[in-house]
Amino acid sequence: MDKLKQGIEEMQNHNYEEAAKLFTEAIDENPNEPVGYINFGNLLMHMNDNDRAVRFFNRAIEIDKTAATAYYGLGNAYYEQEKYTKAQEQFLLAVKNGLEEADVHFMLGMTFIHQEYVKLALPYLLRAAELAPDDVDVQFQYGLCLAQNGQIDASEKVMNHVLQLEEQHSDAHYNLGVVALHKEDARKALDHFRQALEINPEHMLAAHAKSQVEQALNE
Repeated sequence: MDKLKQGIEEMQNHNYEEAAKLFTEAIDENPNEPVGYINFGNLLMHMNDNDRAVRFFNRAIEIDKTAATAYYGLGNAYYEQEKYTKAQEQFLLAVKNGLEEADVHFMLGMTFIHQEYVKLALPYLLRAAELAPDDVDVQFQYGLCLAQNGQIDASEKVMNHVLQLEEQHSDAHYNLGVVALHKEDARKALDHFRQALEINPEHMLAAHAKSQVEQALNE
């Protein structure tokens, strides 16, 4: 097994020092190969050393301007630093250079969400949802974005799909409660808020909404 594969295995097993040693040796042996730098960048991300990770991803891009996974890694590093515009630029370059996975579209969508551009986020989250129909986080964020864009029926459908994937998803229940209120079905809303609280008794939004609905029903 080559050193990069060994290093990835060690990283997956949380043996970060051993992984770093193997990646360093791989880079020393092939200094003009971008993959070693990309893997080292990913390792540094796992270790929450985003500043150094940025340097390794940039080095990979210097070597190969078409290294899509280097742009993706760099985007993630900027995202973790809450530099959402910079992250967005890198994710777009990853897509431009051929990366067509759910993760990159999802992260692109999330950069727009953090900048409160919910309309711009929607097509990317839609694409991520198409590519990862069984990913709970992707489906939930897509459903949330639909609601934020006023597409209530579509959001309801996606949130129900989230519950099929994960029955104990308190936030999906909460959002279905909000959808029910939009449709003026207070009792259905109350049921969802109660279920959200059964799953997560600390769900403050659900608790507040439940008390408001109960008060309205009692008047």
